Amino acid sequence: MITKKNRLVVIIFFKNGNIVQSKLFKQHKVVGDPYKIIDRLSSWNADEVIYLNIRPELSNINRQDKNIKYNNNFDKIIEFVGKKAFMPLTVGGGIKNLSDADKYFRMGADKISINTPALDNPQLIKSLSNEFGSQCIVIGMDIKLIEGQGYLFAKTGSEKTAYATNIKAIDWLAQVQDLGAGEVVINAMGQDGVKDGYDIELLKSLEERCFVPMIASGGAGGPKHFIDVFKETNVDGALAASIFHKNEFTVLEIKKALINASVNIRI
Repeated sequence: MITKKNRLVVIIFFKNGNIVQSKLFKQHKVVGDPYKIIDRLSSWNADEVIYLNIRPELSNINRQDKNIKYNNNFDKIIEFVGKKAFMPLTVGGGIKNLSDADKYFRMGADKISINTPALDNPQLIKSLSNEFGSQCIVIGMDIKLIEGQGYLFAKTGSEKTAYATNIKAIDWLAQVQDLGAGEVVINAMGQDGVKDGYDIELLKSLEERCFVPMIASGGAGGPKHFIDVFKETNVDGALAASIFHKNEFTVLEIKKALINASVNIRI
């Protein structure tokens, strides 16, 4: 009998030359340099890393700090990460066509993640899946509860689109799977950066309609929250950012707690 092993994923938010901590998709606090954090990737023992450019329109604006010796262009960083990271790498932000995706795969990405471009052009999912394989295509779903119903938001939560067009999260989930998505990341906007646990209710409301790996995002504050999400839902993975960047917990500490709680996690 083959038993699914849950994944622990680290996400890195890149914005205008910095690594930032996100809270409620609005507050972005600088927490590190994009090159220094690369040196820590291999020692984190995470199962995967997602490097997400949350403001791709600012990608070519480099920091002017005199102490910065490197080019902080996002593509340059991904090219460097692709050579240094010893774990699966997912890249997201500003991928609008096959050429954009191919560029990151050539740089060493194992998967690419799209959100707003898929909402703008759902057929992009099918094109990417046909070209690179569904296993490489991750759909990020930024979801906010409105009157008890989950709706999609675009542009990393800064522009409300789904509520205006009546795109419900449950419907979008079914559509992206039909189009060839190989994985989905469920971003609970109301839990982002607050560290009081994943949105179990939201995840459970979607899991019965999900037939591809689902990754939980938003709300991780400590080992208990990871244990809860794996025990109470059928997610395949859980991701976090700020608790690792601030050294509140290490990936190894979280994994030890999960093992002690009898959660089947990758070692």
